[in-house]
Amino acid sequence: MELRQRINAAMKQAMKDKESERLATLRLINAAIRDREIAKRAEDGEDAVSEAEVLEILSKMVKQRRESVRAYEEAGRLDLAEAEQGEIEVIEEFLPRRLSEAEVEKAIDAAVAEIGASSIRDMGKVMAALKAKYTGRMDFASAGPKVKARLS
Repeated sequence: MELRQRINAAMKQAMKDKESERLATLRLINAAIRDREIAKRAEDGEDAVSEAEVLEILSKMVKQRRESVRAYEEAGRLDLAEAEQGEIEVIEEFLPRRLSEAEVEKAIDAAVAEIGASSIRDMGKVMAALKAKYTGRMDFASAGPKVKARLS
C-alpha cells in the first residue's frame, strides 16, 4: 500500500522534526484508516483497505475541514479556521492533483459518452463512473450540477 507507507513515513518524519500540528493531523489520518479497517472487518472479515478507500477517506476529511473552516470564519473564530486550514494542507499532500475545470468538463463528457447517458435518469450511472475513476481528484459536489446540466 504505497499511500499508507507515504503517510507512515511522513508521520515518522514529523516526529523527528518535532512538528506537533502535522503529526496530530497524520495521526488523525491513520486513525480514520484504522476505523475503516475495523468496520470492514466486522462487515466481511477482511481488514485490508484499498488505495481507493484511503483516497475516499482523505477526500472526506478535507471536505469536513472545509465545512469547519467556513463555520469558524462565520463565527469569527479565525484562529480555529487557520488550524483547520493547516490540517487541510497536510491531508491534501496525499491526494492526487485536482482536476481543473476544463478537465472536469472533459471527464464528464467522456463518462456520458461511455455510458451512453441520454437523460437525467442516467445521472447516477454517470456519477458512479466518475467516482470510480476520479476519486480524490474531483469535487463531486460541484460535478453533480454540471452532470445534471449536461443531461438536461
